[in-house]
Amino acid sequence: MSALNNTHDNQFLFFILKGIPGLEAAHIWISIPFCTLYVTAVIANSVIIFIIQAEASLHQPMYFLLSMLSGTDIILSTSVMPKMLSAFWFNSREIYFEACLIQMFFVHTFTSVESGVLMLMAVDRYVAVCNPLRYTSILTNPLLLKTALAVLLRSVLLAAPFSFLVKRLPFCRNDVIAHTYCEHMSVAKLACADIKINTVYGISVALFVVVLDMIFIALSYILILKAVIRLSSKDARMKAFSTCTAHVTVIAMFYTPLLFTVFLQRVGHKVSPSVHIIVANLYLIIPPTVNPIVYGVNTRQIRERIRKGLH
Repeated sequence: MSALNNTHDNQFLFFILKGIPGLEAAHIWISIPFCTLYVTAVIANSVIIFIIQAEASLHQPMYFLLSMLSGTDIILSTSVMPKMLSAFWFNSREIYFEACLIQMFFVHTFTSVESGVLMLMAVDRYVAVCNPLRYTSILTNPLLLKTALAVLLRSVLLAAPFSFLVKRLPFCRNDVIAHTYCEHMSVAKLACADIKINTVYGISVALFVVVLDMIFIALSYILILKAVIRLSSKDARMKAFSTCTAHVTVIAMFYTPLLFTVFLQRVGHKVSPSVHIIVANLYLIIPPTVNPIVYGVNTRQIRERIRKGLH
């Protein structure tokens, strides 16, 4: 039953999260891997942050950015997973309109922050490989703090309009969101009004953030590749490449499902809605789970600190 305000603003008091259409009977089973991934993501990223803060030798630009990535991963996954799991386990599908807007803001903000941090990490790898002797003098703490704040500010300014664009829409027919969380277009499509502005703005933000960040990442790695090729020693080339292995893996894990999700939303109309939604959830939980594991395996200092903690 639709829950409408008694006022004249023609808005719902709350929406109903449908979950994964067509797979409602399997929600309990689907929740098991998602819950496992979420718990792993929170614990692993918390461990990474703790190790970086506790280990003085890790107070370097690369690890500052890694701790920022871990914090972003925790916030991003937590903005979606607890509500999704409560819907799957306890059939608690209602989400108040204001809470829906807040969730939308956090999802889109920290997806953009994650992309921005990965871009900064590419620049960090470029400086480390191409200007190793000036690494700490170029990437100073004040500069890192300013760039991190710039990424956060960019993300907030770009994501805030999503909630305002949805809030202005009238909802008068359907209150069931065919999704596991309040994704911008999934909510906007429920409105009984023209949503062209929402569509255009959503596409514009996605293109601006993803394309801009990927251009900087690509340029960084082109310059890294040129610098590595010029090295005379094979061992030196392998060592230079190894410093980028973890970051390249993390980039692939984040952008592949993200771009696939954007592609499905725009041209994959013949694909089952359940596939759209599963992929959309995977890009919010797989990177947060995989990132700390990748860096834990590939970073000697973190690996040794974990080994000490286990003994």
